[in-house]
Amino acid sequence: MFNRSRRNLASWFTLSMGSILVIFAGILYYQESVQQLEVVDLILYNKSKVITSSIKYKDYQGEKQVFLKNLPVLGNNPPPEDSDIIYARWYDTQGNLKRYFGQINQKKLTQRYAYRTLKITHKSDLTSPEIWVREITLPVEYQDKLIGYLQMAIPMTRVQELLHRFLILLISTVFIALAITGLTGWFLSGIAMQPIQLSYRQLERFTAHASHELRTPLAAILSNAQVGLLAPIEDSNSKHLRLEKVAEVAKSMNTLIGNLLFLARRTGRLTPESLKEVDLRNLLAELFNSPSVKTTAKDLNLKSDLPKSPIMVKVDADLICLAVMNLLGNACKYTPAGGMVELRLFSRYNQAFIEVEDNGIGIAAAHLPHIFEQFYRVEQHQTNSASGFGLGLAIAQQIIEAHGGHLSVKSEQGKGSIFQIKLPL
Repeated sequence: MFNRSRRNLASWFTLSMGSILVIFAGILYYQESVQQLEVVDLILYNKSKVITSSIKYKDYQGEKQVFLKNLPVLGNNPPPEDSDIIYARWYDTQGNLKRYFGQINQKKLTQRYAYRTLKITHKSDLTSPEIWVREITLPVEYQDKLIGYLQMAIPMTRVQELLHRFLILLISTVFIALAITGLTGWFLSGIAMQPIQLSYRQLERFTAHASHELRTPLAAILSNAQVGLLAPIEDSNSKHLRLEKVAEVAKSMNTLIGNLLFLARRTGRLTPESLKEVDLRNLLAELFNSPSVKTTAKDLNLKSDLPKSPIMVKVDADLICLAVMNLLGNACKYTPAGGMVELRLFSRYNQAFIEVEDNGIGIAAAHLPHIFEQFYRVEQHQTNSASGFGLGLAIAQQIIEAHGGHLSVKSEQGKGSIFQIKLPL
């Protein structure tokens, strides 16, 4: 699932960046085409001006006439061999063809375009008989009087070659950029999805552990019920013991399901409406003296060190009690009979500190980074029963982080542990 999501993210990133690159390349190609066309138009205009500057318009037999014999290209002298002029034509003011060089396609000037691009048949070029040319039709005036039209065309072969090379360069650049973008997208998507990858792994681990932990009590309930049904009818003591076992396992399963639902529902920070200003000193004193704590700390020395002045914080009182109760229960569970468990509260640096300390069996250094993970349990010997599902510390950490606080632990194997809660005042 993670790799598929990463591929999709990298693909969409490459597609979006590729679309931008293609659009940008298209704009560059269009601008280059326009610029090259402007260069051709300027060359064509300059050539036409050279020709028109040599036109003579003078009186002949009482009338003004245009003399074209001495014109470059159109005159009696042919153009040089290296000239790139495809054709040149002179039309009178009525649009009738009077003189021409090169191909003649139309004897009557019907359309007076300033510039246009045409595709013509060029008989002298056997390799490519059809070529694109740029044509200019220039009105010629003498003393503000129209005396005729000069029409001339030059090939666009060189421009086409330049644009073709430029297009190949753009396509190559786009493909190289797309390859680099794809690799970059794959790399960046991996970085961006690291938290999601962690969530995927946590979800997989949570699902595997939850399914295992749910199967265990269900198997115990089923086996005890089946044994009870197989027992003789008159054996009421055996049935009573089996029913007690079923009830005990069902209660354990109910606790597990409650913890799982809590972890699933309590995600992120708490809403402001759920936070109330409470006195931590009174809240912890009430919890410390509750029957549930006394029962949990049976055969242990339970102490409290609470300040005389109130410590006011904005919290969800029930959730804070649940977190502290989980820490106290965990401390009592791993402390041998006759050991000590102490609850402390103090404030410092605009923070409230709650500490639960015990002198029990402690936690090995290798296990410390993992003890707040869901379903993580340290397998070691202790005097008290250590049966559980490995969710108490995970729930406590989730509650404290939801309040904007921090839960940490210091422990040394064989000497006990200190769990510390930091809450902002």
